[in-house]
Amino acid sequence: MTKAIKLLTALPPPQRERLMALAREVSFPEDTRIFEAGTTADRFWVVRSGAVSLDQRVNELQRVTVATLGAGDLLGWSWLFPPHEWDFGAEAFSQVRAYEFDAAAVLRLCEEDPALGLTLVRCVAEILAHRLEATRVRLMGRQVTRTRGVL
Repeated sequence: MTKAIKLLTALPPPQRERLMALAREVSFPEDTRIFEAGTTADRFWVVRSGAVSLDQRVNELQRVTVATLGAGDLLGWSWLFPPHEWDFGAEAFSQVRAYEFDAAAVLRLCEEDPALGLTLVRCVAEILAHRLEATRVRLMGRQVTRTRGVL
C-alpha cells in the first residue's frame, strides 16, 4: 500500500505559505456534523487535532463509516470537482481543530499561481489514490473473512 501523504507537508514551503495565508482556524465539538452528502462543497479542511469520520448514508436511520481522518489529513475534495457537492458526510468523532480553506479563494490562488495549482491537484490526487487503495484493502479483508467463515 502506498504511504499516506499529508497535504500541508507535501507542498513545498513557499506554496504552503501562500496556501496557509488563506487558512482560518476552526473547531468542531464532538458529534458535530461538518457536512452532509449532496450539499454544496465550498470549502475544505486540514485536520490539526481530533478525529473525523467520513460516512455514507445507507438508509434514513443508518450511516456506514468509510474512513476516519486525523491530524494532518485533508477533509474534503469535492470542492475541486464539479458538481461541487459532497460525496460523503463528515462528523467530528472527537473535539476537532482544523484549518479551513474557502474553495473559491484557493481556486483563485491556483489560477494566479499555476505551479501551486498543479502541485495542489497532484497532492489531492495522491491522497485520493491512497484512500481508494486503503478502502480496497479493507473490503478485500472483509471478503476474505466472510469467505473463511463460510468454509
